[in-house]
Amino acid sequence: MIPSDPSQVTAICFDNIDVPNMCKLEVAREHGAYAFLPTLLKEFTSEKIIDEVKTSNIRGRGGAGFPTGLKWSFVPRNTGKPTYLLCNADEGEPGTFKDRDIMRFDPHLLIEGMIMAGFALDVRDAYIYIRGEFVHEANVLNEAIAEAYAANLLGENILGTDYNMNLTVHRGAGAYVCGEETALIESLEGKPGRPRFKPPFPAVEGFYRCPTVVNNVETLSTIPAILEHGGKWHASIGVQNSTGMKIFSVSGHVNKPGNYEVPMGTTLRTLIEQHAGGLQHGSAPKVIIPGGSSTPWLLAEHYDVPLTYDDMVEAGSMLGSGAVIVMDETADLLALTKRLSHFYAHESCGQCTPCREGTGWMERILNRIQNGQGQPGDIEALKDAAVHMDGRTICALAGGAAAPVLSLIKHFPELLEAGIVEKAA
Repeated sequence: MIPSDPSQVTAICFDNIDVPNMCKLEVAREHGAYAFLPTLLKEFTSEKIIDEVKTSNIRGRGGAGFPTGLKWSFVPRNTGKPTYLLCNADEGEPGTFKDRDIMRFDPHLLIEGMIMAGFALDVRDAYIYIRGEFVHEANVLNEAIAEAYAANLLGENILGTDYNMNLTVHRGAGAYVCGEETALIESLEGKPGRPRFKPPFPAVEGFYRCPTVVNNVETLSTIPAILEHGGKWHASIGVQNSTGMKIFSVSGHVNKPGNYEVPMGTTLRTLIEQHAGGLQHGSAPKVIIPGGSSTPWLLAEHYDVPLTYDDMVEAGSMLGSGAVIVMDETADLLALTKRLSHFYAHESCGQCTPCREGTGWMERILNRIQNGQGQPGDIEALKDAAVHMDGRTICALAGGAAAPVLSLIKHFPELLEAGIVEKAA
């Protein structure tokens, strides 16, 4: 059980992650699942729930970091249209692997969070949009949802109240861009997964042009603890403007890669050395990518930077999805950048010219340089393409593709210069 004393909290989403058979309703209920739900449905109003989430100051755990309570408050009421709640379980960011653990091992936590969020937003139909490759996780979720229906936790008149909510798992087709909320909505509607222009924003005009809230798995899984213990309880964990616990997916040259839930404000050094077992070769990190492959690189000098939204921006990067990729002196950073460029070129939906063309240009130039056949002007062309991609497209995929290229140019230009063949005089 999660302690009511915030100073004693060691985990929120992962509090029961190691309990055997936690995916089963009977076991989940033995460990507190749905225990607070009857009280919430009978005693809480929509306004009170949204106020508590606002007070908690939880920010979206999927990457953008937008305040969750504020997002909920944007949803218009009495429009004559239904309101939809969508869970973004696409999790396609390279280096991120946290949400799948929640769905695989503790699916009822996510389901409970969605019921509570749905009640606050007057949602009658909710969807979990899950990455197509997550076949096992989708099966676990469907089994858990069936148990929830059988126990009157979903469906009509939930737990004897007048609240009704249906929940459906929808498997995507494996497109990275569908992690962007409007592309997710397009895909869920049966269209090609391509981002929409904003505004209008989904809160006003989203799924089937109705008010829609899209939240990440980790965000929704934190809601039950916030509402049971209170927004102030959550706000007292972590640091100001970066409150609560956060799951970080640590990979790369560390001794114990995996998911670690720690208080926001924990330093990179503490996360890597104390939780992930330090670097494999005992050396200092050469590069740390703090928020997934689409975030700018940090160096050894940033080892003591706290993991907060503001501190990451001040250091020149972003917290992103919390995927911390650690590389030591053995890393081939040119090969890494070229591989990421291939990924982004492959995943571009092709809707925006700077992304559709720029990702391919960068991949081809990097491939040429990696093969020792770079041409004079290639580095300048790479930089020019990357700069003109960032912030000039409908979604952030182009900016994510530019980040590793610009990081390599900024910090390790000699790796590119070594592959340039000078023309004979």
